[in-house]
Amino acid sequence: MTSGENTAARKLPGSLETNRRLDRWLRVNRDGTVTVFPGKVEIGQGILTVLVQIVAEELDLALERVRLAPADTSRSPNEGITSGSRSIQESGMALRYAAAEVRDLLMQRAAVKLGVSLEQLTAADGVIAARGGGSLTYGELADDDLLAREATAEVAPKAAAQHAVVGTAVPRLDIPAKVAGVPSYVQDLELPGMLHGRIVRPPGYSGRLTALDAAEVQAMPGVVAVVRDGNFIAVVAGREEQAIRAQRRLARISQWEEQSALPENSDPRYLLDCVAIAEVISEKTGETAASGAISELEAEYTRPHIAHASIGPSCAVAQFTDGQYTVWTHSQGIFPLRGDLAKVLGVDEKSITVIHAEGAGCYGHNGADDVALDAVLLARAVPGRPVRVQWMREDEFAWEPYGSAMVVRMRAALGADGRIASWSHDVWSHGHSTRPGGKGGVNLLAGWHLAQPLRPAAPGNPPLPAGGSHRNAIPLYDFPQQHVTNHLVSEAPLRVSALRSLGAHVNVFAIESFMDELAIAAGADPVEFRLRHMKDARARAVIEAVAAKAGWKPREQGDGMRGRGIGFSRYKNLGCYVAVITEVEVENEVRVRRAWAAIDAGQAINPDGIVNQTEGGITQTISWTLKERIDFDRQRVTTRTWQDYPILTFAEAPEIEVTLINRPDQPPLGAGEGAQGPTGAAIANAIFNALGVRMRDMPFTRDRLVAAMI
Repeated sequence: MTSGENTAARKLPGSLETNRRLDRWLRVNRDGTVTVFPGKVEIGQGILTVLVQIVAEELDLALERVRLAPADTSRSPNEGITSGSRSIQESGMALRYAAAEVRDLLMQRAAVKLGVSLEQLTAADGVIAARGGGSLTYGELADDDLLAREATAEVAPKAAAQHAVVGTAVPRLDIPAKVAGVPSYVQDLELPGMLHGRIVRPPGYSGRLTALDAAEVQAMPGVVAVVRDGNFIAVVAGREEQAIRAQRRLARISQWEEQSALPENSDPRYLLDCVAIAEVISEKTGETAASGAISELEAEYTRPHIAHASIGPSCAVAQFTDGQYTVWTHSQGIFPLRGDLAKVLGVDEKSITVIHAEGAGCYGHNGADDVALDAVLLARAVPGRPVRVQWMREDEFAWEPYGSAMVVRMRAALGADGRIASWSHDVWSHGHSTRPGGKGGVNLLAGWHLAQPLRPAAPGNPPLPAGGSHRNAIPLYDFPQQHVTNHLVSEAPLRVSALRSLGAHVNVFAIESFMDELAIAAGADPVEFRLRHMKDARARAVIEAVAAKAGWKPREQGDGMRGRGIGFSRYKNLGCYVAVITEVEVENEVRVRRAWAAIDAGQAINPDGIVNQTEGGITQTISWTLKERIDFDRQRVTTRTWQDYPILTFAEAPEIEVTLINRPDQPPLGAGEGAQGPTGAAIANAIFNALGVRMRDMPFTRDRLVAAMI
């Protein structure tokens, strides 16, 4: 077997496995800088700063010498979708090994040119020096052939003890420009000759256009084109305000036929009456050591559909020139998006270039991909001119894919010894993945509205162990008997897809709320009760750490207004460990005043970044848990404005303290989605601690709180 065959057969770390060329990842420039070509994208999580740290560490470069190229389908490695808190494991590990190998190649070339052995060389800030004199810069050593080869992953990266950049709180590279108001987002992009587009959507999912005379709109000031293709209607104008006025006129004069096809109301329990595919995902039938009487508890927990609710509406810019399409988008998956765009347009993927530009963060599948197709369809109507399309707020709320409604039913038996003897968990949900790139169809909104519509790809779940609706449904606790079933409802009345943490938010909310209910039934302290059932040492460590940080007192009681509660999980049962304690105050409504968290994400490449992600996850989950819900009637989504969909305000944000347990000797784990489930449960448990009232249906609004207390 040749060396090349041997390399091809070996599994490489992270995304190197599917993107093996070194020059797909890195370029050593003549000025001594290094350009990184990541396939993962920045959506507010700070990942690009971490990737720069990894490369700077392995190449012995100052951070200032590392350049970042935007993710671009014509140049970047195909890393699929930036999701699932996998960027460090996939992109980070690929770049760690690639950069280590590039440094080794530079050292070998320097040894030849300087006429010395490798042992006589040292590298510092892009300069390789020989012990006896003589030096060369990376720029002097590099040429186009240096990295024109496949990676081998045979060069070991630095040991943790050698790290000087990794493990430090490097400030986010993208923040200064944003704080200074420098144009940084796709919404800010302005190209020469750029036009503006707006879309007129049907009034509801079942809407069918029956009549439209667009002549008066075509004659409006600034209007360049009115585009109609089946149920897809749009306008292109010279200025944005002209496009908005024309869109509103088009909406007023268009006539639609609708059907009453949605459930009676937004109560998620409609799922229980739907056809579902039941799959047992965990079953243990061991004997229980409990003796004597056994008590049984049952409970049901729910979450409605919730939105990504990005502050900045989805936006894209596209241009069609000489048969080639270029799209600037804040999509989290530029390569899957390119594939679905090609299907809609009926062209080869090679004729489409998709370039990532930052947008308002959403942590999941919002309208970013859909608006990219909108922009492309309008650009095709006005060849040679770039077209910018931004959704209106009502578009964002009415048409983005939501996080699925979910229902979880729990049942457990408690032995006389105070331990859980048996555990049952049933979850009902739609699939949590309808991103572009699905099999058998196209997951782009406008594609379904064309005169020759393309059907959507079948919804589904990422497979376990990561999972979708069943993510984190299997508890990390040790129970002798256990039965966990996922009931997947494939037909969804509303668009649903990935929302930060997917099913983990609700499954952990249910598990950790139920653990508290069982602890109370057992007369046990909630922290001690969890430790009683936990063998994983790292899980125990975060629970103990957050309890110590918060000054938790065994069996502490609320005072009728204030109370505290705890929640824990290991994200996906294979990611970061997070425990959260919240302190709530209940008067007219529930307010979270303080929160403490402990997180173990393995090796911390940027400790401050992990803390930021945990703080952000807690804050967003408080908003989900207390406020957020998508409403609809039989015909359409009725949530259209911020008044319809309140979110947590700055004044309502709590004080948060995060304890980071850094484990430099362990693999790094993603941290962006670990806090969602524990936070929701900690709030519910804190409300019970304060008032003795158990909240099981999110959101915990004032009306629901009052109803629970009656």
